[in-house]
Amino acid sequence: MAVPPSTRPRRLLPLFLGLFQGALLLFFALFVTYDESPVQAEDANLMANRLYSIFPLFQDIQVMLVVGLGLLLTFLPRYGFSALTHNFLLLNFSMQWALVLQGLLHHFHHGRVHLDLHNLLTAEFAAVTVLISVGAVLGRTSPCQLLIVAACEVPVYFASEWAIVTHLGILDVGGTITIHVFSCYFGLGLSKGLFGAARQPAHPKETPTPRSDLLSLMGTLILWVFWPSFVAVLCQPGDAQHRAILSTLLAMSASAVTTMVASSLLDKDGKLSPGHLQNGSLAGGVAIGAVADMAVPPVAALALGNLSAVACVLGFRFLTPFLARKLAIQDQCGIHNLHGLPGILGAAASAIAILVASKDTSGSRFSQATPVGINASEVVGGQWGDRGVGRQALFQVAGLVVAVGGSLLAGLLTGTALRLPCLARPPEQLCFEDMLYFKIQDEAESPGPGGTAEEGALALKERV
Repeated sequence: MAVPPSTRPRRLLPLFLGLFQGALLLFFALFVTYDESPVQAEDANLMANRLYSIFPLFQDIQVMLVVGLGLLLTFLPRYGFSALTHNFLLLNFSMQWALVLQGLLHHFHHGRVHLDLHNLLTAEFAAVTVLISVGAVLGRTSPCQLLIVAACEVPVYFASEWAIVTHLGILDVGGTITIHVFSCYFGLGLSKGLFGAARQPAHPKETPTPRSDLLSLMGTLILWVFWPSFVAVLCQPGDAQHRAILSTLLAMSASAVTTMVASSLLDKDGKLSPGHLQNGSLAGGVAIGAVADMAVPPVAALALGNLSAVACVLGFRFLTPFLARKLAIQDQCGIHNLHGLPGILGAAASAIAILVASKDTSGSRFSQATPVGINASEVVGGQWGDRGVGRQALFQVAGLVVAVGGSLLAGLLTGTALRLPCLARPPEQLCFEDMLYFKIQDEAESPGPGGTAEEGALALKERV
């Protein structure tokens, strides 16, 4: 019996996910095994210590991504179920896809892929880029389109990370450039490629309500609490990791206070904007990642948190409307303000920190530790050689350029591919609507506030 045309789009999602999960089962059955346990007692103790040092931070990151980021996206009042569920789906899909790719690229030995907790952690970092990028098109895309974004973005992220970290050797322990900047500009390119030159009109369902803003702010608070784990988890245990946690806490505390100052000053009545608080409070955590493990003074972390918060708030007030008006770039969640602008500030700060540290000849705070990634041959008398330092600072800037340019191009191509009719983009009048994807209790009785009977009927017919 032929499938009616109106039901084909909604069957595309389970078909896609079912085929993917089946292929994943086959791949794991044939190629994947756990990393071998060490025979020597000393090695076993070392592995146990590594596990117990990483797993608590790994759990913190899980809470950040599943709960914190999910709640942050619930500012759209009639899209909360979808925002939380799609975030959860994309996290798991992207992580599994990343495990396959990185296993084949880096952990394939003697016909087997060896899996450990570190592999899972780096796969989740790849998934983070997808979760950030789709914020630019939140509410205007179908689940099938989001899965295509994940399938395309994860391999591009691995290629970008190789070019920036392995080839250029930049210092970015907290993912300021490799994760935040990359995902931001991939998302903006994705939005531009999907919507083209047409400026998206304001949608009546976009306006947050006090309840949806409160849920979103709760997500911000969860992210704020656990963010130091995200920055510090890949640092060298000991002094570098300790310094990264302290620097992140200082930067985020400064950004939280400065956000309230800037938001209040920009309002004629001195009131705070929930959108500014939801995003600006986290800006310091984005910016500090590139310098978190460097021997920079505490005042530098505070200053970077202040600057990143100001950039974020000003971006929401002036830059986002400008991009929408002049360049027709839709940025639904303001990812450019939270991830792009603070990320650029963090990249610039890393280059400055390297140059300043090379000029400190007194053995003081700048020269007490060498950032992870600086070659020991470039260290002269406890300092970095002038030539090595200059090159490293230049490479920091080059890494930023590669991240922005490569992600924009890849995002544009992916967004253009999302225009395919088979991917079932929701009609404009049904964007930002949970009823497209969920069985709402009173769906049959009422189309919901602000809706019409015709809209409810169309939702049932074209659910994707």
